[in-house]
Amino acid sequence: MSFNHAHWQQRLDTLRAAHGVPGASLAVLADGQVHELASGVLHCGTGVEVTTDSVFLSGSLAKAYTATVVLSLVDAGSLDLDTPVVQLLPEFATPDPAATEAITVRQLLSHTSGLTCDFTYDSGRGDDCLARYVEAAAGVALDCPPGTALSYSSVGYAVLGRIIEVVTGKTWDQAVKDLLFTPLGLTHSMTLPEEALRFRVAMSHLGEELAPAWDLMPRSAGPYGRVIISAGDVARFAQMHLDGGVAADGTRVLSSEAVELMQRRVIDSPDKWTVSADGWSLGWTLYDWNGVSGFGHDGSSVAQHSFLRIVPHAGVAIVLLTNGGDYNRLYHDLFSELLAELADVQLPAPFGPPANPPEVDVTPLLGTYTREGVITTISRADDGSARIRYEFVDGMKDLSPPLEAELVPVTDKVFAACGESFGATPAPVVFSALADGSPCVYIGMQATPKTS
Repeated sequence: MSFNHAHWQQRLDTLRAAHGVPGASLAVLADGQVHELASGVLHCGTGVEVTTDSVFLSGSLAKAYTATVVLSLVDAGSLDLDTPVVQLLPEFATPDPAATEAITVRQLLSHTSGLTCDFTYDSGRGDDCLARYVEAAAGVALDCPPGTALSYSSVGYAVLGRIIEVVTGKTWDQAVKDLLFTPLGLTHSMTLPEEALRFRVAMSHLGEELAPAWDLMPRSAGPYGRVIISAGDVARFAQMHLDGGVAADGTRVLSSEAVELMQRRVIDSPDKWTVSADGWSLGWTLYDWNGVSGFGHDGSSVAQHSFLRIVPHAGVAIVLLTNGGDYNRLYHDLFSELLAELADVQLPAPFGPPANPPEVDVTPLLGTYTREGVITTISRADDGSARIRYEFVDGMKDLSPPLEAELVPVTDKVFAACGESFGATPAPVVFSALADGSPCVYIGMQATPKTS
């Protein structure tokens, strides 16, 4: 079926307005062609319209770019996935000496290193920012021992960025340009904020108001959280992965073996809802839509959100970039229609409590769960239901007041944190275990071990 540009423009316009998203850019790879659409405004104060060449903050979608560069270095024979990180970066350390010696490049890529996520450190604007970040992260506690669980890790991707620098002799920013942007012809992709000044740039919105800042992240966040992109460029990046590592002009960017390896499942995801992950590979989020396999990544930065879904059997990739509003509902409604028509894929319903929650004995789940910067307490209310208190501590104590909510059972291990300070959208709280059987809880894709 050919892509009906007029129909999908109308659906993008309608759904964007219905869900209060100020501006959105959509790119669809179908039948070997990239189709680009835009809707709404980049900035509600100026009224400047979104165009297909507009650029947005991608957030964690940047991790897929960093992973691709790492695999290109493996292709070149410059890097081995099973090399301990400390052999590449002698300054790399964790508070656990045994873990420091054990963590490998492969574990960093698959979020199984145990390194945490919530360590944002401003190491300056210099070319040494990643080296300084890695040194500063040496005292940050692990979420869990290496290789024992999936725990989403931005720190791990900052370390990968530094490894890229050491192996290539270039900054991470320059390596991404030379190894990805240039060979792929991605003229609307960049890593530094000042580079975005040449383009129409999306501003973040909180409700109907402009966000107080466009980009809050330091330069060291680049490998895990800042590639500034147009939707069409993301689709062309995805096309290379669908085409076995070859760019549109025939330039080989990755070997077919590296492309396949990046799509191979490393670990299942206990939390299948926060970013729709059924599993993780070396850089990609993996999806299982009723037996149909796909891969991609999500990202968030301030109030800008990115979504990428790739369906290999259909040769389809869909990219959505947004700058505020109810972006999750726009994603679900729009992608449900697109994936159904173009790839015969049915998306699952959005996460939420069932109409008739099951009865669950929460006694084994009660207690305190602790990781770097966060204490999670599961308690029993007077009526017997479970409650959650999510408290930021130590270096993160000023990030937010404690979050509290009722936990509504979805299954005996999966609960929805509903309302109160957790917000209007139900948040998944998933009880699981590390490889040694010790209990943990997942909130925001991070494993938090039970400590009492």
